[in-house]
Amino acid sequence: MDGVLTVDQIARTVDGIASVQRPDGSIPWFVGGHLDPWDHTEAAMALDLAGRHDLAERAYRWLASRQNPDGSWYAAYTDGLVTDHNKEANFTAYLAVGLWHHHLLTGDEEFLVRMWPHLKSATQFILDLQAPGGEIRWKREADGTPVNDALLTGSSSMYQALRCALAVADHLGEPQPDWELATGRLGHAVVAHPERFLDKNRYSMDWYYPVLGTALRGEAAEARIAEHWDTFVVPGLGARCVSDRPWVTGAESCELAIALWALGQSDRAVEIVSWMQRLRHEDGLYWTGYVFEDDAIWPEERTAWTAGAMILATAVLGGEPATTTVFGGEDGGYGETGLPIGLAPGEVRCGSELCVESG
Repeated sequence: MDGVLTVDQIARTVDGIASVQRPDGSIPWFVGGHLDPWDHTEAAMALDLAGRHDLAERAYRWLASRQNPDGSWYAAYTDGLVTDHNKEANFTAYLAVGLWHHHLLTGDEEFLVRMWPHLKSATQFILDLQAPGGEIRWKREADGTPVNDALLTGSSSMYQALRCALAVADHLGEPQPDWELATGRLGHAVVAHPERFLDKNRYSMDWYYPVLGTALRGEAAEARIAEHWDTFVVPGLGARCVSDRPWVTGAESCELAIALWALGQSDRAVEIVSWMQRLRHEDGLYWTGYVFEDDAIWPEERTAWTAGAMILATAVLGGEPATTTVFGGEDGGYGETGLPIGLAPGEVRCGSELCVESG
């Protein structure tokens, strides 16, 4: 990215992520820290983008070796040990995004086939948590009890994950019509039914994730971004994590840049990525965030997933085909109202035991 990052700087960032990865393939937030499966996968995607496919594959093999019998992963691990026994649906779902991205970059058919049972099991875990309204309950408690609430950010990310899972299934000749219908119901909930999710509108992720997760596109997406731009974006610094806190964060800013790219606002996206370079450390990694009222870095961690988000943003803005495919969405199969394209008002489309009804 001319004037923002050099090739050598990007390579150093990738080396920084690789330095955090443990010998068993796991990628914690930072050396000595814990990991969650979502951020672990995001870091693996960054390694893949730099051609470090062996390290990325090792990360996915780690997930395969730790998968629970019900298809899930636990919410947190430290030094290989489980430190949070909750099972978050979004954490489990993101494997699909990483695997499809890996395959698009490598063309490794054998590895995709080997990972297919793990992906299939993970997808079933999250779909078992889908509510009648299409939203996906965000976790099972440590005792296996599902919570009743859904999160807009998580469900938006799971919409992208389900699209990637369907792409894998189609590629392998393993049609999953129930997945298609569940994805349609989820996308409609994300776009058209905010009341089905917990109110987390203080958080910037709830603002841009319907766009980042590929469910929302077109004029409706542009209006959503414009409506809350001044609430969350601090000129020259980046995106706030929380609307009422003087704290901008690198990962949220880079994710916002990807969402802007998806709307054709690449100039704005590049500007935000350029602002993030104030968080860059000489080792190539990035500080998690900056408290601008105190002129202080906080927390004092350089996280692998923040670096991963930077690499992914750089990739889409540079037009890298695998990453633009994963985050492009092609309108996500939806029109601007959130209704599946080709589904007329009042029409019901059924398959197996699942139905999608317009409106």
